[in-house]
Amino acid sequence: MSASSTTLPIAKAITAGLRDAMTADDHVLLMGEDIGVLGGVFRVTDGLHAEFGSQRVVDTPLAEAAIVGTALGLAVRGYRPVVEIQFDGFVFPAFNQITTQVAKMHSRTSGAVNLPMVIRIPHGGGIGAVEHHSESPEALFAHTAGLRILAPATAQDAYWMTRQAIESEDPVILLEPKRRYWVKGDVDPDRRPELSPWEAKIVRPGTDATLLAWGPSMPLALEAAEAAAADGIELEVIDARSLAPVDFPTIAESVRRTGRLLIVHEAPVLGGLGGEIAARISEQCFYHLEAPVLRVGGYHLPYPPARMEHAYLPDLDRVLDGVDRLLEH
Repeated sequence: MSASSTTLPIAKAITAGLRDAMTADDHVLLMGEDIGVLGGVFRVTDGLHAEFGSQRVVDTPLAEAAIVGTALGLAVRGYRPVVEIQFDGFVFPAFNQITTQVAKMHSRTSGAVNLPMVIRIPHGGGIGAVEHHSESPEALFAHTAGLRILAPATAQDAYWMTRQAIESEDPVILLEPKRRYWVKGDVDPDRRPELSPWEAKIVRPGTDATLLAWGPSMPLALEAAEAAAADGIELEVIDARSLAPVDFPTIAESVRRTGRLLIVHEAPVLGGLGGEIAARISEQCFYHLEAPVLRVGGYHLPYPPARMEHAYLPDLDRVLDGVDRLLEH
């Protein structure tokens, strides 16, 4: 840890990343509902309006399609807008803008136009919220060519992925694990990570099976690895970090060593991103697999009321059951 390191909650690490990006480049501006004077519903932009003013921290109407469409126009004109979608379930009015305009502009212009814009989305469940506040829509966007998707799980990644997403010449969706917003971790703003934001990271070595997760599911994956270790089972835990592109080489290399893969995510298993990863790894690692690739995720149901979400979200028992099923083969 360097002298510049500090301990911050994930939410405040994102705040620091936004502040430093805005200080470094006058073309960076923020847009979203209640992000100005209020500082956002999660207070991620707290203090930035007072520091940078209303021309660079813009309170918008409740109109997600207009917010994203305006940001697209600003990006075309040389700005680097960072859009906040207040909750994951509110992104769908902007889905057309994101998938048919933002994702396709670079290709449509044969590479003449870049869109350096970021769409921040607090995602996932576990906060006891009402309907439309606990979605995990990553597969819908990962399916759309032309978008990059990052899913930080630690304060250090939250800071640097915010900076790196803003620096990217491509549109980036930043999926922020809102259930973990106030989990603290070390952040070093002066030491740029050697690992690319588009690469997965092995966060716990192991030999018996590979456990892949991202964003809000990472603490659960690490908890499962600790519990399995108590029974003599060593799980290799990988944080996917980037969901578009997915770092298949790192995942495949691990699976060739362990022979088994379990994927954990909050989104429904049916049609979830874990299905694509499972198919690709089954193809690339066929002769190394000792068991079918398994997935643990949400059920094929609308996200339930707050009092029932504990039965919907993956938990330690469901993950360890998946590990047991892997090892039965």
